[in-house]
Amino acid sequence: MADMGGKPRLPWVSWLIAAAVACIPLVITDRFLIKVLTFVGLNVLVAIGLALLFGYTGQVSMGHAAFVGIGAYTCAFLTVRIGTPWIVGFAAAGVIAAAGGLLLALPSLRLKGHYLAMATLGFGEIMSLIFVEAESVTGGVDGFARIPPPSVAGFEFKEPATLYWLVWAVAGVALLLAYNITRFRPGRAMLSLHGGEIGAVASGVDVVGTKIKAFVISAALAGLSGALYSGVVGFVSPSVFVLSSSVMYLAMAVIGGAGSLAGPVAATALFTLLEYLNALIPSMPAPIAENLGLYQTDIYGIAIILVVIFAPRGLTGLWQRRRSASSAKGGSLAERRQGSSTQADTPARPEGLEEGEGT
Repeated sequence: MADMGGKPRLPWVSWLIAAAVACIPLVITDRFLIKVLTFVGLNVLVAIGLALLFGYTGQVSMGHAAFVGIGAYTCAFLTVRIGTPWIVGFAAAGVIAAAGGLLLALPSLRLKGHYLAMATLGFGEIMSLIFVEAESVTGGVDGFARIPPPSVAGFEFKEPATLYWLVWAVAGVALLLAYNITRFRPGRAMLSLHGGEIGAVASGVDVVGTKIKAFVISAALAGLSGALYSGVVGFVSPSVFVLSSSVMYLAMAVIGGAGSLAGPVAATALFTLLEYLNALIPSMPAPIAENLGLYQTDIYGIAIILVVIFAPRGLTGLWQRRRSASSAKGGSLAERRQGSSTQADTPARPEGLEEGEGT
């Protein structure tokens, strides 16, 4: 796993975090809280893809909720209407979402900055209309109901704990694969593209291929998240895959920081828990809870603006700054101690004995 600066950490730390996440359902008995943490895992899966797309490659997407919707409807349609096994629908969701990412990437290769953002925004809005109008496939505004829970080899993931383990297992595999991508040549190519296309081309990076790969991988992970979402909730509605959801996903990547996987994962946990804060804290005053729900998208937007102005590298940059300050403080203290030790070890010059005089 990567730390806030994107550098490898000790293997035992990764195993410790994985073990802690896996043991949560054994410690927590509140079914609602486990379900909320399951939603954290679903959003983490999307955030990993956006970390590669935005945090490493520097490509902005404001339509990622559309890929989640594509995955959700694909898995639901195949398992309910066609009768395919869930694992087939799950895999197909990732493949079709990846195909959607490829279709979006090809015409958007020449776009940069806010032009790219507008193109992805338009894609998301088009898909929102399709989710509503294609009633024979999506169920229209009434949604897609009676979706069975995930099942693999005859085992159904019905209980909140088993759904939690399934979602976080997929998120863990995705995080491991993304970590391996960032450690080696593909990740270095993405980072060079984030720094600037001219420098990337000068370094021999395939700019077009790197952009396409980032879009396809990011869309595929979002589609897999949507497939899991349909099985966890059992119902899919077009109202879920709207602009506000895309803004939330983008906020997770921006606030998490560039060049890191741990930062977006941490930001995802914070934002997802914020969405259910009024339920997690029953003593919260009703006006505060109501305003949090009413202005949630505004909170995401304000958070993005503040991070861009005051902490351009997000949580990653703040963590690096803290570590640098601690290292500098520790280095200064060590130098002072070394200086004191050197002075103590130096014998005092006898009085009256000038430099160069003998005894």
